[in-house]
Amino acid sequence: MAKRRKVNNMLGLAVLATVVDRPMHPYEMASLMRARGKDRDMDVKWGSLYTVVRNLEKHGFLEVTDSVRDRGHPERTIYRITEAGRAELADWIRDLLATPEREQPKFEAALSVCGVLPPDEVTSLLRRRVDLLEAEVAGQRESLAADLQEVPRLFLVEAEYDLAIREAELAWTRSLLDELASGTFPDLVLWRDWHETGRKPAEIAELAERGAVTD
Repeated sequence: MAKRRKVNNMLGLAVLATVVDRPMHPYEMASLMRARGKDRDMDVKWGSLYTVVRNLEKHGFLEVTDSVRDRGHPERTIYRITEAGRAELADWIRDLLATPEREQPKFEAALSVCGVLPPDEVTSLLRRRVDLLEAEVAGQRESLAADLQEVPRLFLVEAEYDLAIREAELAWTRSLLDELASGTFPDLVLWRDWHETGRKPAEIAELAERGAVTD
């Protein structure tokens, strides 16, 4: 399990990785993170940026170096990373790279309760998902290939990973869709009967009572 950190918001990791280059104020941090696509790499809630920056300062990972006032703008506080911040950034990255953690994708949540819908509807919805995934994967492949012509691979490995995850999801979803469409999914008759009669099969009811199946 990854360590519990004093600032555990992933936006904190993005901030530290941004200011490691040079001191800057939060607005500049946000602009640079957007330009680098950090809101695609992690769940970034921009409204919490100033709170995260203040928490990083509170725990000694950032420190104030200056305040500037530009014409037409409020006073802006400049922050720089501390030695403790550099150590925290390096340790955080090591931890995330080496320690696998269970993540909870929304698709997995939907699959866990998909029996609530009739199998024909689930088949139709998965077919739509496959179409969208195929278009997305094709676009990502094209974009990555173009970027690799100009950008060192070191700065694109997260895009490679995201593409690999999408390709794996597409392959698995296609497989499930094929089973449903061909009628080879093992529990299809039971599932269909549930929705046609409105009565939950005894096998499912028993499992649900034991907590093995979610309604």
